[in-house]
Amino acid sequence: MTKLIYVNNMSLDGYIEDERGAVDFFPVDAEVFRSHTDLLLSAGTFLYGRRLYETMAHWETDATLAAQSDLFSEFATAWQAANKIVYSTTLTAASTANTRIERHFDPTAVRELKAAAGSDITVGGANLASQAVKAGLVDECQLYVLPTVLGGGKPALPTDARVDLELIDERRFGNGVVLLRYRPLGL
Repeated sequence: MTKLIYVNNMSLDGYIEDERGAVDFFPVDAEVFRSHTDLLLSAGTFLYGRRLYETMAHWETDATLAAQSDLFSEFATAWQAANKIVYSTTLTAASTANTRIERHFDPTAVRELKAAAGSDITVGGANLASQAVKAGLVDECQLYVLPTVLGGGKPALPTDARVDLELIDERRFGNGVVLLRYRPLGL
């Protein structure tokens, strides 16, 4: 069965960026990066908010990234192959192939997408993921918890909804990152 998976990197205290909007606290590590690549390879569609899309688009628009290593090349190839849906009221055109822009998040359209998909779908960007969580669309959360406390910033999870979760897996990486996989209770 196709799953909608919310995936994000977050600080130990639950933030995806600090109070200045910086995300420079992520410890780059081949083991964690490989895990991200494996997730990309399992998904056929990525749902993004504008800011995350603009960050990730560099994997297609900047060839020097893929040229840095075999691991980066595999990540770039997987990212480019997937379909991307970007939710934005301001973006006028996509800078990457296999990408379409939607003006507003429509839970019904996402349900239909899930029903028709042949592989998993990921959702990224805290605001967009929050909408998907509140709509009951997220089947799994894969949260990479980083060994850093930011003390504030943009929350990784909804702050205006209660969602009870069940831990289904955990993985510890050598650099102190922990991948926690949860599913909402009742699924």
